[in-house]
Amino acid sequence: MKNVIGRNIPEYINGIGKVEPFLGAWEKLKKGWMDEITVPPPNKAKLPHQCKSCMDLRMAIEKTNPHDGMTVSFHHHLRSGDNILVMTIDILAQMGIKNITLASSSLNNSHDSILKYLKDGTITKIWTSGLRGELGKAVSEGVLDVPVTIHSHGGRVRAIHTGKIQIDLAVIAASAADEEGNATGAHGKSAFGSMGYARIDSRYAKQVIIVTDNMVEYPCTPTSIQQHYVDYVVKVDSIGDASKIASGTTRITKSPMDLRIAKLAADVIENSGMFTEGFSFQVGAGGASLAVAKFIREKMKKNGVKGSFLLGGVTSYGVDMLNEGLFRAIFDVQSFDAAVSSSILKNRNNIEISSGYYANPYNCGCMTNKLDIVVLGALEIDIDFNVNVITGADGIIRGASGGHSDTASGANLTVVVCPSFRGRIPIIKKRVHTIVTPGETVDVLVTERGICVNPKKPELEESLIKAGLKIKKIEDLQKEVEGITGVEKPIEFTDKIVGIVEYRDGTIIDVIKQVKNAN
Repeated sequence: MKNVIGRNIPEYINGIGKVEPFLGAWEKLKKGWMDEITVPPPNKAKLPHQCKSCMDLRMAIEKTNPHDGMTVSFHHHLRSGDNILVMTIDILAQMGIKNITLASSSLNNSHDSILKYLKDGTITKIWTSGLRGELGKAVSEGVLDVPVTIHSHGGRVRAIHTGKIQIDLAVIAASAADEEGNATGAHGKSAFGSMGYARIDSRYAKQVIIVTDNMVEYPCTPTSIQQHYVDYVVKVDSIGDASKIASGTTRITKSPMDLRIAKLAADVIENSGMFTEGFSFQVGAGGASLAVAKFIREKMKKNGVKGSFLLGGVTSYGVDMLNEGLFRAIFDVQSFDAAVSSSILKNRNNIEISSGYYANPYNCGCMTNKLDIVVLGALEIDIDFNVNVITGADGIIRGASGGHSDTASGANLTVVVCPSFRGRIPIIKKRVHTIVTPGETVDVLVTERGICVNPKKPELEESLIKAGLKIKKIEDLQKEVEGITGVEKPIEFTDKIVGIVEYRDGTIIDVIKQVKNAN
């Protein structure tokens, strides 16, 4: 069957079950959600003064009664510096546990060493918002029999609430914790900031282990994870390297071309009608996206405009804007810079929030629904403004859905920034390989070769033209770029589905096929 944007979606997928095709960005929510299944958190109890501390992680895992077919979850706040996921999976594999469903909020290069467990049957299913490195390549080549499910950050919370993901064991890294399991990421030698993605795991997992390299006296404050959700506490030598949170994709670009794109994007925002007193703002994790904040900061100072709140993944640059009084608050679900942790600790207006508060479509007020302006990156964008942030030009999984579709769906103005081509490979295409964010939620594309406005926003296009900005039809830009790069050679795929892309409401927006004869 075809979904509403013309992608072929099987009615049933082995290992996944019956699937629901994408209906449109808001159609399922418009129909109502009161009849959606909602599962309750598990009942738990401890006897008075019962000790939760364990000598090591293996002992804690043994106490949770691990079993074949279990689902194990992790958070990715330490990004490329995470040690805990691999450590845990190694222990489960040594114990002979098989057929594990891995439900990490995201996966990256630091987790490549678990590839052997995808090959030997230790891990047979994966739910995640992102997949990179050797893991992404292996999945794209068909290492798993069951397709990986790619979800957004908000979609992950929805999936847990509705029982699609049922977590048996959550192993949660914390930079500080006490004997009862009160935990934070705001201080300690491995401080990484917000623990927003781990909160849903702590509440819904049948068993929760807090792992820290910094045991503090009771009570640990501030409290990101609370003791009444925690079963066991373990101290290890190191939960990871917090300096690896910041990467090339979480620093402001120094590329002249990307800076030009960022400047153009800031000009679009300034003249969009949304750059007004009290506006709210979020930028994505890409270097060019973050650079937009630099120019917006300058424009805010020049025009005397102050915003209401910054949202999402937060860098030290965002903290500077808060401290300068340019925004009244930051709502922080993830810290993209270890330096942000001190702001969470000391500044009451740097507010740590859960991923449900951030982006879950099934609640009464996720923050993405209150967002005015969001700036996002793209691996590819097509002439219908559909965006791919998950598969590369070779068809290999190498990116993350993250909060891309969540923020685009809620923002009044969604601006996508990217170069028109990378390394002779066109970025603007007739049809992207994989749709993550539907074009109906994207308003403007900004490239070094011009600005394209979604035809659904004629008033916006008129405002930008009046401001003297160079506007092109996206079809014309696509042809222009293709004239420079040449026609891209089609990728060959098999019929095997290796991944499904969930939209934030749980419907399937696209599938990812196995790459044929991958190198």
